[in-house]
Amino acid sequence: MTDEALMEQSAKFHTMTEGTQEDWDIIMSHNVPFARSGGARVLDHLRLLDGDFGGFAVDRLTHSLQTATRAHRDGRSEEYVVMALLHDIGDTLGAYNHPDVAAAILKPFVSEENLWITQHHGIFQGYNFFHYIGLNRDMREQFKGHEHYQATADFIEKYDCPAFDPNYDTAPLSFFEPMVMKLFEKPKASIYKKAFD
Repeated sequence: MTDEALMEQSAKFHTMTEGTQEDWDIIMSHNVPFARSGGARVLDHLRLLDGDFGGFAVDRLTHSLQTATRAHRDGRSEEYVVMALLHDIGDTLGAYNHPDVAAAILKPFVSEENLWITQHHGIFQGYNFFHYIGLNRDMREQFKGHEHYQATADFIEKYDCPAFDPNYDTAPLSFFEPMVMKLFEKPKASIYKKAFD
């Protein structure tokens, strides 16, 4: 595409205060299909976990796949399964806050409960190892009585905790790809939701 053709498809302003309806029509004609294909970019980032063992018996991608496989085989909804698949996607970007990274990615697309599970799974998983690294294993008790406490504890016990088994019959990423693409096609909650309807 020539520079001239590209400019015809680009907004003309150089500062947001100068934007026109025509500019924003052009921007949205690019942005809507880009946003709806967000699942493909999420899957690309998830693939970065492949081969990253971090000292564990399985790499981080396999752990994510195992967590999702276990949730799927237990009859959980597609949204829950995708949440399980992506719960550790932040490992490569947020070594100190990976649950927050995953929660930020999932926030527009999942229920309040699934978001809460994602954001707090690190503290809940800590019950199993925090005491080995000088932290309080009972840190999760600060949330005792919260409406999503038990759901998060169940996520850890049933799906996240046992998902480090190199011998487990784990479903491949291709099995989950349609679920991810579907979930990320349209947000449930976002300040931009109306603009993409």
